Formats: sequence, C-alpha cells, structure tokens
Amino acid sequence: MNLSKVDLNLFIVFDAIYTEANLTRAGQIVGITQPAVSNALSRLRETFNDPLFLRTAQGMVPTPMAQNIIGPVRNALQLLRVSVQESRIFNPKDASKTFRISMTDLTEEMVLPPLFQRLRRQAPNVQVESFLSRRRETTKELAAGRLDFAVDAPLNTDSQVRHVKLFEDRYMCAVRKGHPLAKDKISLDEYLSLSHIQISSRRSGLGYIDLALGKMGLQRKITLRSQHYLMASSVLQETDMAITVPRCFARWNNLHWIELPVSNIPTLESHLYWHESTDQDPANRWMREQIIEIAQQVGSLNP
Repeated sequence: MNLSKVDLNLFIVFDAIYTEANLTRAGQIVGITQPAVSNALSRLRETFNDPLFLRTAQGMVPTPMAQNIIGPVRNALQLLRVSVQESRIFNPKDASKTFRISMTDLTEEMVLPPLFQRLRRQAPNVQVESFLSRRRETTKELAAGRLDFAVDAPLNTDSQVRHVKLFEDRYMCAVRKGHPLAKDKISLDEYLSLSHIQISSRRSGLGYIDLALGKMGLQRKITLRSQHYLMASSVLQETDMAITVPRCFARWNNLHWIELPVSNIPTLESHLYWHESTDQDPANRWMREQIIEIAQQVGSLNP
C-alpha cells in the first residue's frame, strides 16, 4: 500500500465506523453525510483489498483485517491529534528545539549573552545556531526553513518576509584610550590623517562614511578591511589606528569614541526578519519576543 496516495481522513471514517457499527451514526460523528461515509468505506476496501466491515442485523461487523488494523490506526490518529495540539503550544521550560539565526558578530555580542541568560533560566533545552547568511539568500533561506530568523540592516525582501526594527545607533570614530587623538572633538583633517579599519560583510565597496567623503572629493586611508568587528578591538588596543563603528561597539569594548567630523551619516539600523509562514508559530513567536525585549534593553543602554 502506497500511503502517499491514501487520504488520511479515510482512517478517521474507519475509526468512526468501527466504533458505531453504523454508517449513519459514523457520519454524524465525523460530520459528513451517510453517502460520503459509504464512499470512504468503498475507497478503504479498495486500498486494503478487503471488505473491512460486513453488514449484519447487529450492524457493521469488522472483518479480521479491520480488527488487526484498528489498534495501530487509533494509535496513529492519537499521535496526530497530540502533534497538532502541541504545535499550538510552546512551553519553553520543557521544549527541546534549535533556532537558527543569521547575524553578524557585532549583533552576536549584543544579543547572545543576555539571550542565553534567559534561556538558561526559562528554556534550558533550547539551542541556538548563529551564523552569517548571505544577504541575497536571506529570503530564500527563511522561506525554506533553513533559517528561523535573520538580524540585519534594512533589506529589500519578499513581501512574505516580516520584520521589525530592533536597534538604531549612531556611527562614531573610535580609538584606544590614551590615543593621541582621544579627545572630545576632532577635525576633518585629523580624521583623514588616521589609518582606518573598515568593517564590511562585502569583499569590496564603500561604506557610508566613504560615500560622504567621496561627495566632498576626499578619501580616508583604509589600512585594514575585515568582515569581523571583534577582531578590530584587539588591533585598536595595540595601535594608533581608528575605526568608524556604532557607538555601542566602542562603549562595550572600552574604546574612546568621538563624534564624526562629517555630517549626514545614516544611523545603523538592525531589523529582525522571519518568514510569514512562522508568524503564528508559538515557538517562533516566543523567541521573537525574547529577541525584541533584549533589543529594547540594549537600546535603553545606548540613548
């Protein structure tokens, strides 16, 4: 028997006939007409190549075949009922689930420590896999279920991808404490005199500050380009280099930050993305709430 070609609703009808021994009452229990029950029984008979029930004065009497399969059928139906019920409920304390999240190492530093403090208390068996997915593949990965969430800058995503803003932060020039230019304000010439670290997920291309400088006919000296924020802190502590980063990074890494001597630099926005197919999923909704609450707390520390 090829189960892929069998309508599983037929087994609900089978269980009702077995219980009631009457086609009309079985239809009333299932919510279909007596002719529909007869049609379902005919299809079951064809599937199993067996009458399954014999009509007698005492009602529909199950054949040995029906008696043999009623137990497994009822067990399977109960498992389906439990699975459907549990899919509507998420109990973090008892849940064993892995969430896959795409985020940069900067976002990891902001979100993961407080998130795991929560998970340890509220959901000890929940796991997180964090990695950086390519931006152009984010929508596809979310739709395919290979990603549960993505945290990234505003993206041109499919209409089926939902999102909410998590953070907004200003860019600053950051240097080590004790740096010759570690003061309250620097001039544009002083900024351009520095050797800079640029952080970008792309292998090439200009950042916001470079675009602004380009409009002025200026260019800064980029000595090191990397995809990772956390490496930069170690380099800055050992050199007189500078980095243009969100203020939160400078604060958390004990760096001295200075207002940029260039105006009209957009702020850094980070959004949380998920696919609409998981919008009402209790587990997905619970994790969304945790990430959003943590983002609000982080944001309140960085006015």
